This record gives sequence, structure tokens and C-alpha cells, in this order.
Amino acid sequence: MCNFFKKTSFFLLFLMLIAPFFKVRCEECSLEEESKKTVYLTFDDGPGGKVTQEVLDTLQKENVPATFFIIGNQVCGQENIILRMKNEGHSLGLHSFSHDRNILYRSNGDFINEMKKCQDELFRVTGDYYTILRFPFGSNNSTYKLTKTMVDCVHQNGFTIYDWTQDTLDGANPNSPPEQILNRAISTKDTVVILMHTSNININSAKALPSIIKYYKSQGYIFKKITSHTDEIYKITRPNC
Repeated sequence: MCNFFKKTSFFLLFLMLIAPFFKVRCEECSLEEESKKTVYLTFDDGPGGKVTQEVLDTLQKENVPATFFIIGNQVCGQENIILRMKNEGHSLGLHSFSHDRNILYRSNGDFINEMKKCQDELFRVTGDYYTILRFPFGSNNSTYKLTKTMVDCVHQNGFTIYDWTQDTLDGANPNSPPEQILNRAISTKDTVVILMHTSNININSAKALPSIIKYYKSQGYIFKKITSHTDEIYKITRPNC
């Protein structure tokens, strides 16, 4: 009987000693589960003067990274904003040089030339070549539907494609109230890629951004920027073309 109590005492002592390690491991597992929820803030049509600066101010204050898809012909005269994006750790992407659908979607070659002109303009300012891109109006729009040959052409030229999963509709409706932009930005998916805009007319988008960041932080999301290693987002709707 005495040996039984002695063995039991040792066993209980052993459990008490290892219990904290199980707790730590469980907490680590919990953090890993939470970190699986990821949100990417992406902004098209910049740089856009004061609006883009306000967006950058918010991102800096909240310590959040983002991705900016740049229109090449808007860079001249706003080089300071491009450099600020780079220096503050954000991703830069290509959104064509002209953003003119009548030029972009005439042919695969015209599309690639537009992206390369944008790439060259960003290289002029930053000294870096950027290879992530977003189709103006999306890869499936009223003018153009994505083909397999276009995807192959894009990849052969070293580019990667990124559409979005959550559209705030601030491109078509820039005067939407900030509360409405917030509501449209909300998603419960584990991975969310939010489309917003930072042209000069997107004043309310900049106003909505702090609330959008606050919401996703409260839901346990981590914020990431898109890189060439991020899984691409696009849908081929004309596979035989």
C-alpha cells in the first residue's frame, strides 16, 4: 500500500511538472490556427496625390502592409509617393501604363507592352523591376474575357496575375459613404484580397480604411502584402482561346 501511494505521488508530481508545457503548446496551436486567416489590402489606380498619402499614413500608423497596383503614366511628378510606398515596405505592382481598355485589350502583345512600360517607369524611380500585375477592370470585364493564351503570355514574360476576392466597389462608386465601403470590404473567408482604389477621387476610401483595418484585426486576421510568391488569383473564362 505504501508503495502504491508513493508511485501515485510521483505520478501526480510528474503531471504537475509537464502541465505548463502542454499549456504552452496548446497556446501555440491556437495562435497557428488564428494566423491562418489572412487579409491582403490592395489599392489600384495610384498614385493619387493626397488620397494615397492619407492611405499611407493610416498603414504606417496601424503598422500594416499593403499592395499598390500602379498606373505608369501617373508616376511622373509623384515619384515621392512611389518611393514612400517602397521605403515603408509595401508591394508595388503593375496596372498598365495608360489604363486605357481600348489599347490594353487589342491584343496580347499590346497588353504586355503596356505592362512593360509601367514596369520601366517604376524601375526609373525605384531601381527595382516589379512583376506582379493586375488587369485594369479585372481579368474578366465588359471588354475582355481572360484566355489561356493570355495567361501563358503573361507567365512567359515573367509576370504573375492577381485579381481580388472582395470588391468594395469604390472604383465604380467613389462617392460611396465610408460606412458602405467598410461593409463591402467585410468577408469571413480565411483568405481575403480586398480591392480598393487610391486615385484623387477616392477620398472616402481613405476615410474607410482605418475601420476596415480595425475590423480585420478584431477578427484575428494577419495582414500581408502580395509578392511574386503569393498564389495567383485569376479565372480563365475562355480556355480554348
